[in-house]
Amino acid sequence: MSHEEEEIGEGHSLAAWTTVVVSLLGIAIGTVAFFFAIEWLVWMGAAIMLLGFLIGFILSKAGYGVNGSKSLQKEH
Repeated sequence: MSHEEEEIGEGHSLAAWTTVVVSLLGIAIGTVAFFFAIEWLVWMGAAIMLLGFLIGFILSKAGYGVNGSKSLQKEH
């Protein structure tokens, strides 16, 4: 019995990569700031991380997500 499912991808898109890079930058800033006890910079790092998720969501809705209208389709 064959059960085929449509593969939705593994996040190889501009939206996914932008989300990851910006969020990791925010996490790195927050981690270093926490180590040096700079409270306002910890919160700034958290804000940058959340901004990364927002940017990714906006890019995904704009067509740059997995299987988006503006993303490159990979032939398998």
